[in-house]
Amino acid sequence: MANKIEQMIASTFMEMAQGLETGSFGKKPRIALTGMGSEHGEENAMEAAVMAAKEGIEVYYIGTLEAEGVITVTVKDEEEGHKKMEELLKNKEVDGAVTMHFPFPIGVSTVGRAITPAKGREMFVATTTGTSSADRIEGMIKNAIYGIIAAKACGKQDPTVGILNVDGARQTEIALKQLRDNGYAISFAESARSDGGCVMRGNDVLQGSADVMVCDSLSGNILIKMLSSYTTGGSYEAAGYGYGPGIGEGYEQLVMIISRASGAPLIAGAIRYAAELVRGKVFEVAKKEFAAAKKAGLTEILAARKGAEKPAAAEEVAAPPKEVVTEQIAGIEIMDLEDGVKTLWKLGIYAESGMGCTGPIILVSAQNLEKAAEELKKAGYIN
Repeated sequence: MANKIEQMIASTFMEMAQGLETGSFGKKPRIALTGMGSEHGEENAMEAAVMAAKEGIEVYYIGTLEAEGVITVTVKDEEEGHKKMEELLKNKEVDGAVTMHFPFPIGVSTVGRAITPAKGREMFVATTTGTSSADRIEGMIKNAIYGIIAAKACGKQDPTVGILNVDGARQTEIALKQLRDNGYAISFAESARSDGGCVMRGNDVLQGSADVMVCDSLSGNILIKMLSSYTTGGSYEAAGYGYGPGIGEGYEQLVMIISRASGAPLIAGAIRYAAELVRGKVFEVAKKEFAAAKKAGLTEILAARKGAEKPAAAEEVAAPPKEVVTEQIAGIEIMDLEDGVKTLWKLGIYAESGMGCTGPIILVSAQNLEKAAEELKKAGYIN
């Protein structure tokens, strides 16, 4: 008994000493890093491990190299290293892992984290790898929640959410605003462009207008690559935190993704990101967010979106007499644009399709603007 007490006292004093040295108090997060397979060699990965270990993180380096302050788990090749990483995670010998590839199940995708170039702001990119859903819009709606989870676990208690102006952005906006109106706490970002709104353009990506940038994972993958390597020509990812952790409902294994082109500073950032998520109890945050979203009708909103059918405009509809169209109605999906125009034609409202700086638009006359917008809302084309 006395021996156990002495061990506890010794452990406590050791943690205090480490805290004074690193500025980080409490138990060290244990993060594994697979070092083999990088385009920049094992030395690059070990450099990152050493950098992170100096910041109050217990780094388990899986590879062939050794360094002071880092725990090396020796393996002979990349395949063995991956198996060892999974073993350490399964046995809870580490709290999380950073690796170059991982087969996440459907429903799980990764939330990247970057430093935007215009103002040096951090931005979470939701998501960057994996598949949240086989349905694109459902996936983006879920991605927004995944991004909020990651941001909150990293200390942003009320992260702002923007939606990248890609196919599906407007439908995603409608669903997320339904969630908000039903009681789910979500703060929408405002575009830096003069016309504002929560649908983000390229300028907003560069400036970091949103704490969480929602997009499909393919677009997110491109964004995170460009934001991490725009100063190097793409061969070396030099800045940021990588492609992030796999997040999904009921998923509780902290695996962070980097790429084979990731440089030591970014890999060190990924290890720090993992440690922040451990300290921020990311899986507890996830449970609370999913519960809150479901309470606000997430399941019903997703089901209704899948089941909804836009009014068909399959039959030929003759355009009403041509008018001068000077007013724009934005917020319609590109795939719905022509159907939206024909819906207005049926009602005797002359309209034309177009493309504005924020995306697809329907053009109508000034006298028809209010009625046209009202009818398009009724039909489910715009928010």
